[in-house]
Amino acid sequence: MTSQYRKDALALLILRIGLIWFIFLWAAHKVILPGQYRNLAKNFDGFEPSNMAIYAAAGVQIALCILALIGIFRLLSYGALLVMHAFTVSRRWEGFLDPFAVNDAGNFPIHRNQVIDLAVLGAFIALVLLIHRDHFSLGGWLRRRSGTARWWQ
Repeated sequence: MTSQYRKDALALLILRIGLIWFIFLWAAHKVILPGQYRNLAKNFDGFEPSNMAIYAAAGVQIALCILALIGIFRLLSYGALLVMHAFTVSRRWEGFLDPFAVNDAGNFPIHRNQVIDLAVLGAFIALVLLIHRDHFSLGGWLRRRSGTARWWQ
C-alpha cells in the first residue's frame, strides 16, 4: 500500500464518518422529537406526516448511515444519503440568495444552516465521486479481494 493510497483512504474515511454523523444526528432527532420534524414538514412541505412516517424515515436514514459507516453497498448508501440531502437543500434554496440575513434583533445569521447544508452537499458529491479511492471500507476491501469492480461494493 503506497503512502498516497493510504492518505486517500484515510481522507475519505474521515469525510465519510463526518458526513454520516451529520445525517445520523438529524435522523436520531426525528426519533427523539418527531413533533419538531412534523412542524418542519408542515412549514416547508405543506403537510403533516404521522409519527409512524417520521419514524420510518428516520429508520431508513439510520439504516443507510450504518451501511455507509461500514462501507458496504457504497454506491447505494452514499448515493441515497446524497439524494436525501440534495432534496433538503433544494427545499431551502431561498436562504442562499440572502446569506447575510440577520434576525429581528440584528445579531444572528438566520440562513447559516443553508450555508452548512451546501458545504455538506459538496462533501457528499466528493465522497460519491471518489468512491473508487474509498479503500478503508468493507466494500473497498471486498473489491480489492475479488479483483473486480462491482457497483454494489
